[in-house]
Amino acid sequence: MKRIVLASVLLFGGAVAVSATADEKAPGFTALQADRAGADYGFQGEYTGKIRSNDTEVQLGLQVIAEGQGKFAWVAWIGGLPGAGWNGESPLRGAGEREGDAVVLKADTGRGEIRAGSVSVYNNENVRVAELTRVQRTSPTLGRKPPEGALVLFDGTSADEFEGGKLSDDKLLMQGCTSRKKLGSGELHVEFLLPWMPNARGQGRGNSGVYLQGRYEVQVLDSFGLTGEQNECGGIYSISKPLLNMCFPPLTWQTYDVQFQAAEFGTDGKKKTDGLITVRHNGVVIHEQIKLTHATTAAPVPEGPDAGPLYLQDHGNQVRYRNIWFNPAKP
Repeated sequence: MKRIVLASVLLFGGAVAVSATADEKAPGFTALQADRAGADYGFQGEYTGKIRSNDTEVQLGLQVIAEGQGKFAWVAWIGGLPGAGWNGESPLRGAGEREGDAVVLKADTGRGEIRAGSVSVYNNENVRVAELTRVQRTSPTLGRKPPEGALVLFDGTSADEFEGGKLSDDKLLMQGCTSRKKLGSGELHVEFLLPWMPNARGQGRGNSGVYLQGRYEVQVLDSFGLTGEQNECGGIYSISKPLLNMCFPPLTWQTYDVQFQAAEFGTDGKKKTDGLITVRHNGVVIHEQIKLTHATTAAPVPEGPDAGPLYLQDHGNQVRYRNIWFNPAKP
């Protein structure tokens, strides 16, 4: 497969019709519903299909990321999207911008056109080499029900299980709260929705965090299309980056399923063994039996022998949560 062909992607887009209630060019523009996200939102997303090179066909995954004020980035994954066929080779990346009702993602050796949810990719000889279709992935653990004996922390009816818990108008749990129950070893399920903040970057774009025992953070961040670092979505902050970046686009419900084994402490109060954590992001293992060598950055609870709460960090962004439960490990 010649990577130069993939690097030729140049996309024209037809946006989904949306209306914004605020200026989408404003630096702090945030939307929690697609119909309020503005024009750029309709271009962002994931596309898949086969691309031809040297009389062969190879599966290709494409992510299109809006970066505010008509600016875009694209990432092409050989073999398919992350968690859905990607072969592990370094992806191809490029930048672009909106021109009228189209988006041009620029590269050196070709072009492409997105119309009505499909992408036609052409090489410099004007030969079509790919037809990609837009996809909307769903986590296989979305809506997962708590097993018998699990602690239901949030089911959409009340935020009473959380200190500082607040419900949004649509009965979702808002960021910035701490569970009243203290948790030891066991399995956590949590579903979260990242806001649409196209003009923000890095740690300012859909930032929150899921802290086991108030000590160990699995980062929550709009990292769609990024490289997958320890401070990006799915990262165990300051300890381990995810095996792959499984972050879906913002305004898509996502899941964490976490197996957690608490650290052990001696009678002298000193830690004997580190805690362990395995994380599935949208159903895909991104950490497996990672040692939690220390409490992560900004943890509100220091390491210690006692059980600790689930903390959903408030980093100033409007992240939403639902369907949260914890199944304690059997003694």
